Amino acid sequence: MTGSGPEVSRRSLLGAVGIGAAGLVVGGVAGATAASASDSLHEEASGIVPFYDGHQAGITTPPQDRVEIAAFDVTAPDRQSLIEMLQQWTSAASNMTAGQQAVAGGAVDGPPDAPPTDTGEALGLPASELTLTFGVGATLFRDATGKDRFGIANKRPANLIDMPAFPKDDLDPLLCGGDLVVQACANDAQVAFHAIRNLAREAHGSAVIRWVTQGFGRTAATSAPGQTTRNLFGFKDGTLTITDKEAKAQDDFVWAEASDGTPWMAGGTYLVARRIQQVIETWDRTSLEDQQKVIGRFKGSGAPLSGGTEFSPLDLTKTGPDGQPLIPTDAHVAVVSPEKHGGTRLLRRGYSFTDGVDDTGHLNAGLMFLAFVRNPATQFVPIQMSMSSSDHMNEYIKTHGSSLYAIPPGLTKPGQYWGQQIFA
Repeated sequence: MTGSGPEVSRRSLLGAVGIGAAGLVVGGVAGATAASASDSLHEEASGIVPFYDGHQAGITTPPQDRVEIAAFDVTAPDRQSLIEMLQQWTSAASNMTAGQQAVAGGAVDGPPDAPPTDTGEALGLPASELTLTFGVGATLFRDATGKDRFGIANKRPANLIDMPAFPKDDLDPLLCGGDLVVQACANDAQVAFHAIRNLAREAHGSAVIRWVTQGFGRTAATSAPGQTTRNLFGFKDGTLTITDKEAKAQDDFVWAEASDGTPWMAGGTYLVARRIQQVIETWDRTSLEDQQKVIGRFKGSGAPLSGGTEFSPLDLTKTGPDGQPLIPTDAHVAVVSPEKHGGTRLLRRGYSFTDGVDDTGHLNAGLMFLAFVRNPATQFVPIQMSMSSSDHMNEYIKTHGSSLYAIPPGLTKPGQYWGQQIFA
């Protein structure tokens, strides 16, 4: 039940403020005021990413500035309780991505003697291109004890594998796994936080947060042409990611098909999420020449050490005057390059993060590696195995979190809910 007052949508409130301010600026000139109102509405609409689509948003969507990604452990006592929570989540997600409150009128118009059904910190803020991407972990189908809690064990996707142990990983169980995951991306950190906070609030009694990471400074651009941003080592990151213009590459390496072994996953994908601490202090004492040899690219331009521009192909055979490869064989780009892995590529959407200091007094900062793949076993695992065993970058990183989730296809119309294909 809501009160009698009108719902204050995040978009309408901002629009009203913007139009009113425009009127003051132009001194009430009718033509200028109308133009300003039109501009405000256009800017407003451009900040909304459609929620209903054959693929979930937040995958090939041009990366926003911020991410808040959270994994949840399901505590729902039965199948129906879980379904009801997912229905509530879907309703809230469709509202929030449209720039509205999680529940209509929930922040300020509800009964005064009851907790608000929207936390309110996003009132007055635009949609900020918020996308919410939902996924499920292997433990939703069978928990750690092997129990089929919700009668869905036979629905586990064939490609939702148990990740092997990778050499050099130093995993914290509390930063890994989870039955469910939600990736919130937005151009405003408060909007992304509001989304995860309200989903966690609605999950009360049915799910609890297992881990959460806030990220900034996206480290890959999926839109072409796009400006490749830099990671905390100061190098351009994600140069070779699959872009929104590469439909064939997406079909080959991102989107699942029924022929992959799980028909209900057609149009979905798989998310690899790894929390990687970068040993900033050691890196900052490394010479520029050595930094570039570790990565295999020039720090300024992003071009490979073999020459050219940022997007020039690697020449792993080209040698210098000393007869040694210009790109060292243990350089990061050499170890993970598509040329070394049968042309395999990933769709990267990583973000940098910082979280105070660790127990050694070093900056707890690094990369929240996020990659979407069609087949983790044949795409990500071989690349990561190579990186773990022979990448010089291992000297400067510590991986504390590693997870894999199935990302179902998108919802196409209201009335459907996240995960419905699993419970059908």
